[in-house]
Amino acid sequence: MTATHPLQQVLQHLHAGRWNAAHDLVQHDGSMLAAWLHGILHLQEGDLEDAENWYDRAARHFRSRGTLAEEIAAFEAALIASETSDPQERT
Repeated sequence: MTATHPLQQVLQHLHAGRWNAAHDLVQHDGSMLAAWLHGILHLQEGDLEDAENWYDRAARHFRSRGTLAEEIAAFEAALIASETSDPQERT
């Protein structure tokens, strides 16, 4: 059985419109990927100030980001890449 990245569950909540559940999960992960996803959640909620803060924590350029759909797609690609590159990064 293949283990999925813990942030996959956050994505499932995000796609289902369960922002509070997604938010509750993502804030317990201290990784840079989680910071980016946290920023995306705030972006989706329209909270641009907090989104920019989380993008900064993730070392991402907030002002040159793509659309919400593009950011989610880029995040999903980065998450897949992280799973295939080094499984130890998940711990």
